[in-house]
Amino acid sequence: MTTPLFLLRCLQVGLSLRDLDLLTIGMVYDIYTESRNDDYKGYKELATQEDFDKF
Repeated sequence: MTTPLFLLRCLQVGLSLRDLDLLTIGMVYDIYTESRNDDYKGYKELATQEDFDKF
């Protein structure tokens, strides 16, 4: 990943340059990846509080 592409990804998830002082590159990758998963509608079921209690 190039520096311009990295900075573009930061902008896409709303990170500022000041935020980058507190985050690693890996954290930014994880934030971007999870932001792309937010719109996924294919999950078969969602966990309930009862599921968490059993866990």
